[in-house]
Amino acid sequence: MRRRLRDGGVHVSLILGPAPSRRDTLVRRIRLLVALTIAYNVVEAVVALSAGFAASSTALIGFGLDSVVEVSSATAVAWQFAARDHASQERRERVALRVIAASFVGLALIVGYHAVEALVTGAEADESRTGIVLAAVSTTLMPFLSFAQRRAGRELGSSSAVSDSHQTLLCTYLSGALLLGLLLNAAWGITWADPVVALAIAAVALVEARRAWRGDACCAPAMPGSAAAATGDCGDGCCSPGAVT
Repeated sequence: MRRRLRDGGVHVSLILGPAPSRRDTLVRRIRLLVALTIAYNVVEAVVALSAGFAASSTALIGFGLDSVVEVSSATAVAWQFAARDHASQERRERVALRVIAASFVGLALIVGYHAVEALVTGAEADESRTGIVLAAVSTTLMPFLSFAQRRAGRELGSSSAVSDSHQTLLCTYLSGALLLGLLLNAAWGITWADPVVALAIAAVALVEARRAWRGDACCAPAMPGSAAAATGDCGDGCCSPGAVT
Protein backbone atom coordinates (compact mmCIF):
# COMPACT_ATOMS: atom_id res chain seq x y z
CA MET A 1 0.00 0.00 0.00
CA ARG A 2 1.52 3.35 -1.04
CA ARG A 3 0.39 6.83 -0.01
CA ARG A 4 1.66 10.18 -1.27
CA LEU A 5 1.85 13.09 1.14
CA ARG A 6 2.63 16.73 0.37
CA ASP A 7 5.03 18.42 2.78
CA GLY A 8 6.12 21.93 1.88
CA GLY A 9 5.53 21.32 -1.81
CA VAL A 10 7.51 18.05 -1.74
CA HIS A 11 5.77 14.76 -2.40
CA VAL A 12 6.66 12.03 0.07
CA SER A 13 5.89 8.39 -0.72
CA LEU A 14 5.07 6.22 2.27
CA ILE A 15 5.06 2.43 1.83
CA LEU A 16 2.70 0.96 4.43
CA GLY A 17 2.90 -2.68 3.42
CA PRO A 18 0.19 -4.87 1.89
CA ALA A 19 -3.48 -4.23 2.52
CA PRO A 20 -5.22 -6.60 5.00
CA SER A 21 -6.84 -8.67 2.25
CA ARG A 22 -3.53 -9.00 0.40
CA ARG A 23 -1.77 -9.87 3.67
CA ASP A 24 -4.21 -12.71 4.28
CA THR A 25 -3.57 -14.03 0.76
CA LEU A 26 0.19 -13.91 1.27
CA VAL A 27 -0.08 -15.69 4.63
CA ARG A 28 -2.12 -18.48 3.06
CA ARG A 29 0.40 -18.77 0.23
CA ILE A 30 3.31 -19.01 2.64
CA ARG A 31 1.48 -21.67 4.67
CA LEU A 32 1.00 -23.75 1.51
CA LEU A 33 4.62 -23.36 0.39
CA VAL A 34 5.88 -24.25 3.86
CA ALA A 35 3.69 -27.37 3.88
CA LEU A 36 5.09 -28.43 0.50
CA THR A 37 8.63 -27.78 1.71
CA ILE A 38 8.10 -29.88 4.83
CA ALA A 39 6.57 -32.77 2.86
CA TYR A 40 9.36 -32.86 0.29
CA ASN A 41 12.16 -32.52 2.82
CA VAL A 42 10.83 -35.36 4.97
CA VAL A 43 11.08 -37.63 1.91
CA GLU A 44 14.45 -36.13 0.99
CA ALA A 45 15.84 -36.68 4.49
CA VAL A 46 14.76 -40.33 4.64
CA VAL A 47 16.19 -41.13 1.20
CA ALA A 48 19.44 -39.19 1.68
CA LEU A 49 20.20 -40.59 5.14
CA SER A 50 19.40 -44.15 4.06
CA ALA A 51 21.56 -43.86 0.95
CA GLY A 52 24.28 -42.03 2.86
CA PHE A 53 24.69 -44.68 5.55
CA ALA A 54 24.54 -47.44 2.93
CA ALA A 55 27.33 -45.81 0.90
CA SER A 56 29.27 -44.40 3.90
CA SER A 57 28.90 -40.99 2.26
CA THR A 58 29.50 -38.04 4.58
CA ALA A 59 28.13 -35.65 1.96
CA LEU A 60 24.88 -37.60 1.56
CA ILE A 61 24.45 -37.89 5.32
CA GLY A 62 25.10 -34.15 5.65
CA PHE A 63 22.58 -33.47 2.92
CA GLY A 64 20.04 -35.62 4.75
CA LEU A 65 20.69 -33.73 7.98
CA ASP A 66 20.26 -30.46 6.09
CA SER A 67 16.84 -31.74 5.03
CA VAL A 68 16.03 -32.41 8.69
CA VAL A 69 17.09 -28.83 9.50
CA GLU A 70 14.90 -27.54 6.68
CA VAL A 71 11.94 -29.40 8.16
CA SER A 72 12.54 -27.80 11.57
CA SER A 73 12.96 -24.39 9.93
CA ALA A 74 9.78 -24.71 7.86
CA THR A 75 7.91 -26.01 10.91
CA ALA A 76 9.01 -22.93 12.87
CA VAL A 77 7.68 -20.67 10.12
CA ALA A 78 4.45 -22.68 9.95
CA TRP A 79 4.05 -22.22 13.71
CA GLN A 80 4.56 -18.48 13.31
CA PHE A 81 1.90 -18.11 10.62
CA ALA A 82 -0.52 -20.38 12.45
CA ALA A 83 -1.22 -17.40 14.72
CA ARG A 84 -4.56 -15.76 13.96
CA ASP A 85 -3.53 -12.11 14.06
CA HIS A 86 -0.59 -10.19 12.63
CA ALA A 87 0.65 -9.02 16.05
CA SER A 88 1.00 -12.61 17.27
CA GLN A 89 2.80 -13.56 14.08
CA GLU A 90 5.34 -10.78 14.64
CA ARG A 91 5.96 -11.94 18.24
CA ARG A 92 6.55 -15.48 17.06
CA GLU A 93 8.89 -14.39 14.28
CA ARG A 94 11.88 -13.81 16.60
CA VAL A 95 11.53 -17.31 18.05
CA ALA A 96 11.23 -18.80 14.55
CA LEU A 97 14.41 -17.05 13.43
CA ARG A 98 16.33 -18.32 16.48
CA VAL A 99 15.21 -21.88 15.75
CA ILE A 100 16.37 -21.57 12.15
CA ALA A 101 19.77 -20.15 13.17
CA ALA A 102 20.34 -22.79 15.86
CA SER A 103 19.43 -25.55 13.40
CA PHE A 104 22.02 -24.30 10.93
CA VAL A 105 24.74 -24.19 13.59
CA GLY A 106 23.95 -27.73 14.69
CA LEU A 107 24.12 -28.91 11.07
CA ALA A 108 27.48 -27.19 10.51
CA LEU A 109 29.06 -28.71 13.62
CA ILE A 110 27.90 -32.26 12.96
CA VAL A 111 28.69 -32.36 9.25
CA GLY A 112 31.95 -30.45 9.61
CA TYR A 113 33.23 -32.85 12.25
CA HIS A 114 32.48 -35.95 10.20
CA ALA A 115 33.89 -34.40 7.02
CA VAL A 116 37.20 -33.61 8.70
CA GLU A 117 37.28 -37.08 10.22
CA ALA A 118 36.75 -38.64 6.77
CA LEU A 119 39.57 -36.54 5.26
CA VAL A 120 41.99 -37.37 8.08
CA THR A 121 41.27 -41.10 8.17
CA GLY A 122 41.00 -41.44 4.39
CA ALA A 123 37.56 -43.06 4.61
CA GLU A 124 36.12 -43.73 1.15
CA ALA A 125 32.48 -43.44 0.15
CA ASP A 126 30.88 -45.97 -2.18
CA GLU A 127 28.99 -45.05 -5.35
CA SER A 128 25.35 -44.13 -4.74
CA ARG A 129 23.00 -44.02 -7.71
CA THR A 130 20.09 -43.27 -5.40
CA GLY A 131 21.96 -40.23 -4.11
CA ILE A 132 22.68 -39.04 -7.65
CA VAL A 133 18.99 -39.22 -8.62
CA LEU A 134 17.92 -37.49 -5.40
CA ALA A 135 20.45 -34.68 -5.86
CA ALA A 136 19.33 -34.14 -9.47
CA VAL A 137 15.64 -33.95 -8.48
CA SER A 138 16.34 -31.52 -5.63
CA THR A 139 18.50 -29.30 -7.84
CA THR A 140 15.56 -29.00 -10.25
CA LEU A 141 12.68 -28.59 -7.77
CA MET A 142 14.04 -26.46 -4.92
CA PRO A 143 14.58 -23.18 -6.84
CA PHE A 144 10.86 -22.91 -7.63
CA LEU A 145 9.79 -23.36 -4.00
CA SER A 146 12.46 -20.92 -2.81
CA PHE A 147 11.52 -18.21 -5.32
CA ALA A 148 7.80 -18.42 -4.57
CA GLN A 149 8.28 -18.22 -0.80
CA ARG A 150 10.91 -15.47 -0.98
CA ARG A 151 8.66 -13.35 -3.17
CA ALA A 152 5.68 -13.74 -0.83
CA GLY A 153 7.86 -13.17 2.26
CA ARG A 154 9.36 -9.97 0.88
CA GLU A 155 5.97 -8.54 -0.01
CA LEU A 156 4.67 -9.46 3.42
CA GLY A 157 7.80 -8.09 5.13
CA SER A 158 8.49 -11.35 7.00
CA SER A 159 12.13 -12.04 7.89
CA SER A 160 11.42 -15.62 8.93
CA ALA A 161 9.64 -16.48 5.67
CA VAL A 162 12.48 -14.95 3.63
CA SER A 163 15.08 -16.69 5.81
CA ASP A 164 13.34 -20.01 5.31
CA SER A 165 13.32 -19.39 1.54
CA HIS A 166 17.08 -18.84 1.72
CA GLN A 167 17.37 -22.20 3.41
CA THR A 168 15.42 -23.78 0.57
CA LEU A 169 17.70 -22.04 -1.92
CA LEU A 170 20.68 -23.33 0.05
CA CYS A 171 19.30 -26.81 -0.59
CA THR A 172 19.56 -26.09 -4.32
CA TYR A 173 23.24 -25.14 -4.08
CA LEU A 174 23.99 -28.09 -1.85
CA SER A 175 22.11 -30.41 -4.20
CA GLY A 176 24.27 -29.21 -7.08
CA ALA A 177 27.47 -29.63 -5.07
CA LEU A 178 26.35 -33.04 -3.86
CA LEU A 179 25.51 -34.13 -7.40
CA LEU A 180 28.96 -33.06 -8.60
CA GLY A 181 30.71 -34.88 -5.75
CA LEU A 182 28.73 -38.09 -6.24
CA LEU A 183 29.37 -38.04 -10.00
CA LEU A 184 33.10 -37.49 -9.51
CA ASN A 185 33.21 -40.42 -7.12
CA ALA A 186 31.09 -42.68 -9.33
CA ALA A 187 32.77 -41.86 -12.65
CA TRP A 188 36.42 -41.36 -11.69
CA GLY A 189 36.72 -42.70 -8.15
CA ILE A 190 37.60 -39.29 -6.68
CA THR A 191 36.66 -40.23 -3.12
CA TRP A 192 37.94 -37.05 -1.47
CA ALA A 193 35.19 -35.10 -3.30
CA ASP A 194 32.64 -36.49 -0.85
CA PRO A 195 34.03 -34.98 2.40
CA VAL A 196 34.97 -31.78 0.57
CA VAL A 197 31.32 -31.32 -0.45
CA ALA A 198 30.34 -32.03 3.14
CA LEU A 199 32.69 -29.27 4.35
CA ALA A 200 31.10 -26.89 1.84
CA ILE A 201 27.69 -27.78 3.28
CA ALA A 202 28.95 -26.98 6.79
CA ALA A 203 30.49 -23.66 5.74
CA VAL A 204 27.38 -22.43 3.92
CA ALA A 205 25.24 -23.52 6.87
CA LEU A 206 27.22 -21.19 9.17
CA VAL A 207 26.68 -18.29 6.78
CA GLU A 208 22.95 -18.99 6.74
CA ALA A 209 22.91 -19.26 10.56
CA ARG A 210 24.30 -15.74 10.79
CA ARG A 211 21.77 -14.50 8.25
CA ALA A 212 18.86 -16.04 10.15
CA TRP A 213 20.09 -14.77 13.53
CA ARG A 214 20.25 -11.20 12.22
CA GLY A 215 16.98 -11.50 10.32
CA ASP A 216 14.86 -10.05 13.13
CA ALA A 217 16.50 -6.64 12.59
CA CYS A 218 16.58 -6.98 8.82
CA CYS A 219 13.01 -5.90 8.26
CA ALA A 220 13.08 -2.88 10.53
CA PRO A 221 11.74 0.29 8.90
CA ALA A 222 14.43 2.03 6.87
CA MET A 223 15.58 5.57 7.54
CA PRO A 224 14.23 8.21 5.17
CA GLY A 225 16.52 8.87 2.23
CA SER A 226 18.53 5.66 2.70
CA ALA A 227 19.24 3.17 -0.06
CA ALA A 228 17.13 0.60 1.77
CA ALA A 229 14.25 3.02 1.90
CA ALA A 230 14.55 3.75 -1.80
CA THR A 231 14.38 0.09 -2.76
CA GLY A 232 12.50 -1.49 0.14
CA ASP A 233 15.40 -3.93 0.49
CA CYS A 234 17.31 -3.95 3.77
CA GLY A 235 20.00 -6.30 2.58
CA ASP A 236 20.44 -9.98 3.44
CA GLY A 237 17.44 -10.69 1.25
CA CYS A 238 14.74 -9.14 3.45
CA CYS A 239 12.45 -6.26 2.82
CA SER A 240 10.87 -3.46 4.76
CA PRO A 241 7.17 -2.82 4.15
CA GLY A 242 7.41 0.21 6.38
CA ALA A 243 10.15 1.96 4.43
CA VAL A 244 9.75 5.67 3.75
CA THR A 245 10.94 7.35 0.59
